[in-house]
Amino acid sequence: MELLCAERVSPGSGEGAPRLPQAAAPDPVLLRRRVLDNLLRTEERYAVTANYFGTVQTEITPHMRRLVAEWMLEVCEDRGCQEEVFPLAISFLDRFLSICAVGKSQVQLLGTACLLLASKLREPGSCALPADLLVFYTANSITLTDLCSWELLVLSKLKWDVAGVTAHDFLPLLLSRLPIRGLVNVEMVQRHAKTFISLAARDYEFTLYSSSTLAACSIAAALRGLEHDGYLSRLQELTRIDLDCLQTCLEQIEDMVQSLIVERDSCPPNGQAREAAGWTPPPAPPHDKAHSNAATPTDVRDVHF
Repeated sequence: MELLCAERVSPGSGEGAPRLPQAAAPDPVLLRRRVLDNLLRTEERYAVTANYFGTVQTEITPHMRRLVAEWMLEVCEDRGCQEEVFPLAISFLDRFLSICAVGKSQVQLLGTACLLLASKLREPGSCALPADLLVFYTANSITLTDLCSWELLVLSKLKWDVAGVTAHDFLPLLLSRLPIRGLVNVEMVQRHAKTFISLAARDYEFTLYSSSTLAACSIAAALRGLEHDGYLSRLQELTRIDLDCLQTCLEQIEDMVQSLIVERDSCPPNGQAREAAGWTPPPAPPHDKAHSNAATPTDVRDVHF
C-alpha cells in the first residue's frame, strides 16, 4: 500500500501565517434541478405576502424603511460584506416588521440587529460584522446591550428560522439553465443581477415579489441591458411564475435603474456627500481579516446599458 500525500502547501501558509477564509469550490450537485425545486418550495416560508404598513406598523412608514435600508446597504458596502448579507438582513427586517410593531426610534436598532445576524450566517469564518463596530456605525445612538437584546428578540420572533432563501440563491441555478454561454459574459450578467437585487431590496414595493421572481427579473434586466433580450419566457418555464408578474417586476427594475442613473449623474459621489456631511469612516479591518471575495455590487454606474 502506497501512502502518498498529495497536499500542496501554498507559500505563506506555514506556522504563524495569517489564516484567510477560503471559499468552497463550486459543487455541480448544487445546480441540479431538485435543488431549484426545493428552493421554489421553501421560499414561500420566508415570503412577506401582505402590506404590513397601516396594519402591523402604525408609526413607521415605507420612507423610514428605505432610509434604514440605505444605511444598512452603506454599512455593507463600507465593510466589503459578502453580497448575500444585505438581502438576507432585509429579509429579516421585513419578516420582523410583518409580525411585530416597532416605534420610530427602534427602526435603526432593528436594522442593526438584522445586519449582525445576517453577517454571522453569510460571512465566512470569523469575518462577521463586530457588534461594537455596528454600534459605532449608528453614531452610538444605540448601546451594545440594546443590540444584543434585539438580536435575541429578532431570533425569537422569527422562531430561530433564519437560514432563509434570498434571490441570490436562485442566480446560479437559473443562469446555468439559460443558453447564454459563449454569447455573453455570464459573470457580468450575474454581477449586474446582484446589483439589481441589492438596489431593489431598499424599496418596499419589491418586498411583495418572491425571491425567485426578483432573481429571474434581475437576470432578464441584466441580459436586456447587455443587448440580449428574449429570455423571460425561459425564466418563466424554470420558475413557473406568471409571465405577467415577471413582466411587471422587470419593468419596475428597469425604471428603478434608470431613475438611479439620472439621480447619480446629477449628484456628487457618495464619498463627497459623506465628507460634506462630516461623516468619518471607522478604521479599516486588519489585512489578515479582509476577504477578497467580499464585494457588495451596488454601484449602478458599473451597469452597462
